[in-house]
Amino acid sequence: MERRDGLARTSGARVMLAGLDWPDSDAWETRDSLDELARLAETAGGTVVGRTAQRREHPDPATFFGRGKVAELADARAGRGEPAAHPSEPYDLLVVDAALSPVQQRNLEQRIDGPVVDRPGLIIEIFGQRASTREARLQVELARLEYLLPRLSGAWSHLERQVGGIGARGGPGEKQIELDRRQVRDRVAAVKREIAQVRAHRARGRVARREGPPLVALVGYTNAGKSSLMNRLTGAGVTAEDKLFATLDPTTRRMGLPGGGYAVVSDTVGFIQNLPPQLIAAFRATLEELQEADLLLHVVDVAHPRASEQQRAVREILGELGLVDKPTLLVLNKCDLLSGPLGAASVAEADEEDAVVVSAVTSFGIGALRARIARRLGEAVREVEVDLPFSEGRLVALFRREGFLIHEEHRARGTRLHGHLPERLLPTFRRAGHVRELETNSAPGWR
Repeated sequence: MERRDGLARTSGARVMLAGLDWPDSDAWETRDSLDELARLAETAGGTVVGRTAQRREHPDPATFFGRGKVAELADARAGRGEPAAHPSEPYDLLVVDAALSPVQQRNLEQRIDGPVVDRPGLIIEIFGQRASTREARLQVELARLEYLLPRLSGAWSHLERQVGGIGARGGPGEKQIELDRRQVRDRVAAVKREIAQVRAHRARGRVARREGPPLVALVGYTNAGKSSLMNRLTGAGVTAEDKLFATLDPTTRRMGLPGGGYAVVSDTVGFIQNLPPQLIAAFRATLEELQEADLLLHVVDVAHPRASEQQRAVREILGELGLVDKPTLLVLNKCDLLSGPLGAASVAEADEEDAVVVSAVTSFGIGALRARIARRLGEAVREVEVDLPFSEGRLVALFRREGFLIHEEHRARGTRLHGHLPERLLPTFRRAGHVRELETNSAPGWR
C-alpha cells in the first residue's frame, strides 16, 4: 500500500479495525473504543470493512495480538478462510486500537504482509490532514517526525541481505537507516526552532492581552460542540462540523457579557482518549493559551453514551498540562438530543456539579451560561481616581473600554478619571500615573 512520509495513507483505504481486551487495560469497553476508532478512520478518509477483537491476559510483546488472531488477520487480508470467521471483505490497512511499539508494528506488518497503523499514528494523520495554518502544520510535523523516528529501524533491513562474510559491518541497510535518522533528527531540530519562535510570538501577544479583557478558553473532548458553542456565544462563524478534530487552529473572538463589558473567548483543539504524547508536546505552544485563561469552559457532549469517560479523559490531559487548579465551569452541551429521564438526570448532574446545561444548536441555556461566566469572572473592582499625563492617551482609552467611567476632567497637567476599574489593571495605571483608591467598592453598571 502507498505510504507518505513513512506512514501508511488511510485516505481511500479499506480498513480493518482490531482491538485487544485485557484485564489491566484502563481503556474503554472494547466495543465503544472500536466505535470511536471507526469514526477516526472515516475522518481520515478510510472505509471500514470489518472489525475484530481478542481477549487476552496481556498483549503479546512481539505482535500485540496472539498467534491465532494474527493468522486470522493475515487470512482476512488475503481473502482466505471461512466467511463466517472473516465477515469482512479483504482490507488494505490494519488499524490497531492501541499504541504499538515499533517492534510490534513491524512484526505485525510482516505477518499480515501489509501496512499497520496504530491509534496514535491515525490521530497524527488526521491532524496532518486538517492543519491549515503554518503553526498547526509545524506542530503536526514535529509530532509525526517524533512518532516516526523510532520506527525507522528495520525500514531498510532488506538491504542487509546484500552484505555477507564474517565480520561484515556497515552494510547498505545500516547506512541508509543512519542517514534517515540523521535527516529526521535535523528536521526535528529545525521544526523545534520554528515552534520556539511561534511560542515567543504568542508570549508577546499574551503580555499585551494582560491589560485587556478576561480570557475564557473552551476545552473539551473532540466533537463535544465547542466550535458551535463558540459561534453561539460570539457569532464567530468558525467551522463547526460533526467530525472529529474539525478545528485545530485556535480562534479568538469577543463575547459580550450581561450588564455591559465583554470577555475574549478562545476555542482550542479537541482532546481524545489516548491522545498521542507527541501531539500534546507538539501542540503545547497552542495549549499554552490555556495557562493564561481566567476561566476554562469544559464542554461535554452530555448526550454521548461515554460522556463521563470523555470528561475524565479531558481532565487527565488538563492534569498533564498542569491546569487542574485552573478555574473551570462545566458546560453540558447538546441537551437537545436528550429527553425524558436522561434529560432530567443531566439537569440533576448540572446542579450537583455546578454546571450549566445548554444546547449550542437551539440556544437553550445560552443566556444562563453568559450570566454564569460573568459571575465566575467577577473580578474585584475598585472605585478609583486616576491622574494621567496627556501622553498616556492609551490608558485613558483603556479606562473607558475596560472600566466604568463616572467622570473625566482635563486639567493643566493631564487627565483625571473617576470611576470603577478592575483590580488587575491597577498596576498598569500606577506605573503611568497617580491612583487613589476611594472608600466604596460598588460598581453601578459594571458588567
